[in-house]
Amino acid sequence: MLILLPPSEGKTEARRGKPLDLSTLVFADALTETRRTVMSALADLCAGDAEKAREVLDLTAGQAADLVRNLRLETAPTLTAAQLYSGVLFDHLGLLDLPSDAKRRANRNVLISSGLWGVLRPNDRVPPYRLSGGATLPALGTVAGTWRGPLGEVLPGWVGRKVLLDLRSGAYAAAWRPSGPVAERTVTVQVTHQGKVVSHHNKATKGRLARALLCSDADPRTPAALAEACAAVGFPGLLTAPPRAGGTWQLSIDQV
Repeated sequence: MLILLPPSEGKTEARRGKPLDLSTLVFADALTETRRTVMSALADLCAGDAEKAREVLDLTAGQAADLVRNLRLETAPTLTAAQLYSGVLFDHLGLLDLPSDAKRRANRNVLISSGLWGVLRPNDRVPPYRLSGGATLPALGTVAGTWRGPLGEVLPGWVGRKVLLDLRSGAYAAAWRPSGPVAERTVTVQVTHQGKVVSHHNKATKGRLARALLCSDADPRTPAALAEACAAVGFPGLLTAPPRAGGTWQLSIDQV
C-alpha cells in the first residue's frame, strides 16, 4: 500500500542543516530539470515587484519574509519533509514520532506532493519555501500544469500494481490524476459528518488515518481490502466504485 499526501502551508523554520542537493531527492533523474525550472520562475517572481509577488503567492504584507526565503533556496539550510510540514494533517500524522517500523514504512511508501518539488519522500531534505500547487507563475504558467507531464512519467511506475491511498487536495490532485490500471487501484477519501461532506475535520481525519495505517501491519492489495484495513484501524467507510472506466474508487468516512 502506498500513500500520497498533500503538503501544508505551515512550515518549520530550518535553523541549521545541509544546503539543498537536488540529486538526493526522490526521482532525481526524472524531476530535477523541472525542479530547477520552477525554482527559477519562483526566484524571478520574488526578485521583482514585491506587491505582485505577494498577490501571486497569496501572501500578506506581514509575510514578506517568505519572498526572501524563496530567493535563498539553494543556500538555505534544509530539513526533512517530515520536519518541514507542520499543518493540521501533519500534526495528526506525526511522522517524526512514528514507531520505528512505521517510520521505515513511511519512508518507503509515502510521497508528499509539492508545488515546488513535485513530490518528496518524508526523509528528503529541502529548505522552507512558499509556493502553492494552485499558483500561476508569470514566467511559467500554472504550477499544476508544469508538473503534470513529469509526474505522469514517474508516478504510474511508482504505484505499479500496488494500491494507492490518495489523500491530496484539489490543487495537488490536478498535477497528476491516476488513469487506466493505476486509477483502478487508487482510493481517494471523502470525510463526512452525518452523511454531509465536511471540511473542518477533513485534514485531521486524513492525518489520523494515515498514521493508523502506517502503524498497522496491513498490506491491502485491492481497494476493497484497503477499505477493510481502514475499518480495522477505526475508520470505517463506504467504498464507492469508479463512476466510469478509468476512474478512482472513493471511500467516504463518517466522523462522529
